[in-house]
Amino acid sequence: MKRQNLLLLAAVILLTALPLLLIKPTSAEEELFTGADGQAETVISEIEPGYKPWFAPLWEPPSNEIESLLFGLQAALGAGVIGYCLGLYRGRKLGRDHHAPSR
Repeated sequence: MKRQNLLLLAAVILLTALPLLLIKPTSAEEELFTGADGQAETVISEIEPGYKPWFAPLWEPPSNEIESLLFGLQAALGAGVIGYCLGLYRGRKLGRDHHAPSR
């Protein structure tokens, strides 16, 4: 890669990560990003106050926004892989059909 491309890539990564590291949301803002898991945990603790979870996460994201970001990245990556596979198989089929001997 050219040096200019590496500098642009570093700038994009820095501009993406810096706001996530510097801005700390208030508790009212964090409540906006709670998902179904957090709501289910609240309901379960109301129904059964002595309930203990079976396991704990290996890593807890620092805020709910980062958790939402990671979920969105995971969804985008999965969609990219599925789209690539569909395009690959369609391209192979079209290539076979194009090169097949005509009758």
